[in-house]
Amino acid sequence: MTFTSFVMFAAMRTGSNFLEANLNAIPGLTCHGEVFNPGFIGKLNQTEMFGFDMAARDADPVAVLTAMRAQSEGLAGFRQFQDHDPRITEAVLNDPTCAKIILTRNPLESYVSLLIARSTGQWKLSHGGKLRSARVHFDATGFERHIDSLGRFYADLMHRLHVTGQTAFHIDYEDIQDIDVLNGLARWLGIEGRLEALDTKLKKQNPEPLSEKLENPEGVVEALAAIDRFGFSRIPNFEPRRPPPVPTFMAAAQAPALYMPMRNGPDDQVSAWLSALGDGLLEKVDQRALGEWRQRVGSVRSFTVLRHPLARAYEAFNTQIVENRLPGIRQQLVRRFALPLPAPDTVMEFEEQRTAFLAFLRFLKLHVAGQSGVRAEAGFASQTAMLEAFSRFRSPDLVLREGRLAEGLAFLASQLDLPCPALGPAAAPDRYPLATLVDDEIEAAARDAYLRDYEGFGFGDWRDG
Repeated sequence: MTFTSFVMFAAMRTGSNFLEANLNAIPGLTCHGEVFNPGFIGKLNQTEMFGFDMAARDADPVAVLTAMRAQSEGLAGFRQFQDHDPRITEAVLNDPTCAKIILTRNPLESYVSLLIARSTGQWKLSHGGKLRSARVHFDATGFERHIDSLGRFYADLMHRLHVTGQTAFHIDYEDIQDIDVLNGLARWLGIEGRLEALDTKLKKQNPEPLSEKLENPEGVVEALAAIDRFGFSRIPNFEPRRPPPVPTFMAAAQAPALYMPMRNGPDDQVSAWLSALGDGLLEKVDQRALGEWRQRVGSVRSFTVLRHPLARAYEAFNTQIVENRLPGIRQQLVRRFALPLPAPDTVMEFEEQRTAFLAFLRFLKLHVAGQSGVRAEAGFASQTAMLEAFSRFRSPDLVLREGRLAEGLAFLASQLDLPCPALGPAAAPDRYPLATLVDDEIEAAARDAYLRDYEGFGFGDWRDG
């Protein structure tokens, strides 16, 4: 696809000014600001652009788009927020030649930043000595409205892109200062120019911890406790959606128990337990075979097992990458992501293992966000995404945790009125147990890769048990 223009969909206090400044520093790109802001054209206090005043723009906004393209050198674009002219949002979403950039930020951070900007009147900062700071009062009702507004805006965008068969370049506030990501954006737009250094004229406002920005930081805790945390899913995540992985399921041959593996969890342990519970496993697992099995065994209990994201990533790294069970992906990791892996079947030294695993975790961050270009691999998916995939077949009756697996399986057996087999020991890696490698840097990289799992399931530091 050759793009003729671009639009940056964003919201207030998401870093769109900084991203625009850096796009404008790339040869071949021009971002004209908030061209369709109801209060101005392009930038504050400007009332005319491309030969149109505000009245003419409002009368025929699509004509302004045409003029912008004609009067700009290179690829031209603009920023579009949820309160800007909806006719333009509709027009660009229907135009596959207009590239879509979608910028997001943690809604709590953007809301507090918005409160401070309103209090101080300072919306951009180009000189650190002119910083205006304020401690603001956190309004739980206002925060809930903020989340609802963002959720509707971004969910509508995602839905329209899906319906029209388009893709967008998704970028988060945390990544807009990553020059490699910005150059990746230029490459995606089809521009030859690259950014040599970040434009840092615009400064981050109020970099202090959240507790220092608020008069009532306890209000945040109360507000978050009152909000359905799963409502945050309305702010889009960009992990590829997956079909239900039915062929990976395991069913007890003679008992109504169905295991839905997350992949790279305690699968061997659970498989052996399930086989002991039901006199073996069902040999063939597909939807037809499962239907016949359910008719035979009666009311089924299905279950899955959560594993700590860091431990699960280490299992994937060892079994699928180091042991070369996915040779195509391993080759791409070495070639495209510079994973320092020796030839297959070569035993790595300790520092080699740690360095390669850390690089793998950083790859997983891109992969989970759908930005790696590597084919979707269920073993690398978040457990949140796997649960969503299971639900397209059936939701598990029980979600157990590896740390209390024996208790969870005993409860399952009691629900089936069956004696509970003993749970065998977990397998350990041949070399370098995770405890020997993990440190703050690795913990942070795992959290970055699987933030939805950490937040959604309440996982803490792996070292805390």
